[in-house]
Amino acid sequence: MEQKGPAGEPHLVGKKEELMEAKRTFRTLEGRDVLIIYHQGGFYALDSYCYHAGGMLHNGDIEDIDGKLCIVCPRHKYKISLAKGEGFYKATDPTQKSPRPRWFSKGVKQRVHTVTESDGDVYVKLSGEPGWIDSDYFQGEKGKVERARAEALEKRTSS
Repeated sequence: MEQKGPAGEPHLVGKKEELMEAKRTFRTLEGRDVLIIYHQGGFYALDSYCYHAGGMLHNGDIEDIDGKLCIVCPRHKYKISLAKGEGFYKATDPTQKSPRPRWFSKGVKQRVHTVTESDGDVYVKLSGEPGWIDSDYFQGEKGKVERARAEALEKRTSS
């Protein structure tokens, strides 16, 4: 249901009530595959393929990681914050006297997009964040090839 606007402008992605009911929706906006999520009263939009190996995030569980809502990639269990696209991992700090596992940020790994609502409609404006973000690798035609390559490699190594 994408209503195309000029490049860089917000795209109409659906009616608020329909997107709330669906919980997760996939859209291609300006050639970019985007996952729109409704969770705990808020909308989020991020690149639909995990930055790590191109896994589809659509079926990933959503968990609270250290006070941040994160989607968990179903393929390799990578944790990505819905709000900022940060990657998180759990580790211990060996310099501590009695190290306990805690969450650490890898920095922004997944491109997130701005979601707005107006008169019952929901819009997504693609990220204008300059520079490379890891999830960019799996977008577009080249990304499609790389996702297939990563999937084939995983099948060979898991057999």
